[in-house]
Amino acid sequence: MQRDVVILGGGPGGATLAMHLLAEGVKPLIVEKETFPRYHIGESMTGEAVNVLRSLGLGPIIEANGHPTRKGALVLSSKGKNSWWVPVMLRDANHELVEGEAWQVRRSVFDQTLLDEAVRRGAELVKARAVEVVRGPDPDEVRGVVIEHPSGEREVVHSRMLCDVTGQATWLAHQGVTSPKEPGRYDKQIAVFSQIRNPVRGEGFDGVDRPTHPDNTIIFYAELYHWAWFIPLDDEIVSVGVVVPSSYFASKGETKEAFLRRELKELHPELARRVVDTELAEEARAIPNYSYFIERFAGKGWLCVGDTHRFIDPIFSFGLYLTMKEGQHAAPLIRRYLAGELGDGREAFATHTRRMETAIDHYQDLIDGFWGEAQGFAYLVNNPRTRNQVIDMFAGRIYDVTERDIPAIKEMRALARKAREGGRLYGEDRRRSGFVAPTA
Repeated sequence: MQRDVVILGGGPGGATLAMHLLAEGVKPLIVEKETFPRYHIGESMTGEAVNVLRSLGLGPIIEANGHPTRKGALVLSSKGKNSWWVPVMLRDANHELVEGEAWQVRRSVFDQTLLDEAVRRGAELVKARAVEVVRGPDPDEVRGVVIEHPSGEREVVHSRMLCDVTGQATWLAHQGVTSPKEPGRYDKQIAVFSQIRNPVRGEGFDGVDRPTHPDNTIIFYAELYHWAWFIPLDDEIVSVGVVVPSSYFASKGETKEAFLRRELKELHPELARRVVDTELAEEARAIPNYSYFIERFAGKGWLCVGDTHRFIDPIFSFGLYLTMKEGQHAAPLIRRYLAGELGDGREAFATHTRRMETAIDHYQDLIDGFWGEAQGFAYLVNNPRTRNQVIDMFAGRIYDVTERDIPAIKEMRALARKAREGGRLYGEDRRRSGFVAPTA
């Protein structure tokens, strides 16, 4: 089998990339091993994630699914003084901030919708798992992939461009194609999560007050690296998860379900008050050691997209946006690469990868600043001088901007540096400390 572009992974990143490639006149093959619909977390969107979907004409389709829309994110600290609210705000044609909203999606429905739409528009889909990369004579060159069908039959698919959008599976890294997968600052964490029914939501909501809207994301902050999320999925069900150091989870000696149910009652008084019934609507699941980065994630005939090359921390739900946005950015470059406009070596996507990394670096500064200096971070969120800049960052307007465009970036970086010097951030930030991964 011969295809110009093969996409490994049919999740939102892969499906979004496929639809943007189709808009560029390139028909991709999507290889997906799982049967959809599938369970997944990462349900909360940013304002700019909504714009990515609307740019593809998907707004009416997503709206028809009936996903709730949040007005913003509310962060409640254990002591109250560092609590804050960030609304979803969009930029209008005059670049003025206007009130907006963003979907909270049940991923089983959302992921299926995007994959179905990619196929409807012309992408080819094959249910199979990738088992081996096909290399070229150049050690850095990829010329395809060996896939295994459900029957056990194996097939070689030759490609001019292989895109790894497998997320935390990081398939090309495990194949030794990328530079080594390195631990990120938050790699010693574990997330334990499920869904609950009929919690207390939207108290005092009068139809106007956005911070009390029943469909908002709420983050409950207990202490450093110990927090919970609360993301409404429909009128009845809310996604909940607790993130803690792995050592803390191990010390409890509990099953995932027992741990989660106890934490929902003990982590934060406001969370306990809202969770009336701790009976889980889904099994409890866990993801450990989720923070990592890959220094070199593009080469001759291959490219990694989204959290296939980097994931920091799930606290502000940036992952879904980043993978879809990277697919949007990558599509026109892949078309140009196939047309021979970018050369054929590992530097063909050098500008693209630097651009993607710079944007994620801004989120790294934001997250490090939050964890290391919560009070200083709350000040930046609430200060009129920096509030709109923070709103822009939370929305996802982080590409092609500098400290001159968003001075709050520099201030967040200063908070993070102060926290590192004070020993309040654990883990070596090898991505931001001049570390260079060895080449294969």
